[in-house]
Amino acid sequence: MEETEREALYLAIQGFVGSHWDGRNLYPDPCGWTPIQGVSCDVFEGLWYVVVVNIGPVLDNSLECSQEAAFSPQLFELKRLRSLSFFRCFTSVNQTTTLSQDWRKLSGSLETLEFRSNDGLTGAIPVDLALLSNLQSLVLVENSLTGELPQELGNLLLILDLSGNSLSGSLPCSIGGMSSLLKLDLSNNHLNGDIPSELGKLKNLTLLDLRNNSLSGVTPSLGDMASLRYMLLSDNPLGGNLMQLGLRNLRSLTTLDLSNTGFVGGIPEYITDSRRLRFIALDNNNLTGSVPKKFQELSGLTALYLNDNNLTGELEFSDEFYRRMGSRFAAWNNPNLCCRFESSGRVLPGVQRCEN
Repeated sequence: MEETEREALYLAIQGFVGSHWDGRNLYPDPCGWTPIQGVSCDVFEGLWYVVVVNIGPVLDNSLECSQEAAFSPQLFELKRLRSLSFFRCFTSVNQTTTLSQDWRKLSGSLETLEFRSNDGLTGAIPVDLALLSNLQSLVLVENSLTGELPQELGNLLLILDLSGNSLSGSLPCSIGGMSSLLKLDLSNNHLNGDIPSELGKLKNLTLLDLRNNSLSGVTPSLGDMASLRYMLLSDNPLGGNLMQLGLRNLRSLTTLDLSNTGFVGGIPEYITDSRRLRFIALDNNNLTGSVPKKFQELSGLTALYLNDNNLTGELEFSDEFYRRMGSRFAAWNNPNLCCRFESSGRVLPGVQRCEN
């Protein structure tokens, strides 16, 4: 291992855990017989280089940040670094840190960048992250980040998880250019505006999680995401009706969460054409009309929530369906909805029995 690489590692870690950390004596061979918890190395051209740095209280002997944790310039001298992760590192709200760092120096190597549960990590997501040309996974979960999503992130990623921050503004149309994206999680932020039709270009996306924002307007192009398995849009004032979602084409869908989205109109029967569906939440909307009987033909269905709507008519599910679903079926607070049972003695909470 080159001395410059070893020294850069020691100083980078000291910046986070404090100057009291004596890495030179504790870990004289950090890629060999005295490994550092959270640090991994690999051989390139006959020499050891640091490829992974994980900071935070994950294990008992993990490196933990001090209250004065800060980025040191030496971190960005680790020229073979592939994965960098921080968990509960920047926690002081009195001494905050931003993501505005010299990321371009890691542009040729960094593939994974994660910041989880850092209350003291503030400010905007810097455009410079787009310079990380090998980046495949960007996870910035439960921090205190603000501002809008940078359009410049482009098509670098496989995973983009920015959930649990205070991001605002609209979803940029450029997000449709992230053609390799497998997972997009922007839940629990303050995003607003219409969902852009360009999202439909994400043909490889398997998870779309936009829950708990202020997004409005739906687009049929969501039905073009043929690989989608999880559509999670609850707690957004989307409005419109279910037919505008393009659900007919999503045959791989297993989870559909549209709770509290302001949808009106009926429930299209073709939702049940997605035979892999296991979880459906349509509660707390303004849905009307009857409930498709074909829901009971979904053999893998484990939860169906229809409560707090304006659905009408008779629930025509079998006794066996109600037994299978148990408490994971809800239809209360639909004043003109009723049910009957093939065998006596069963009660469906909040739903009246049909009189004739």
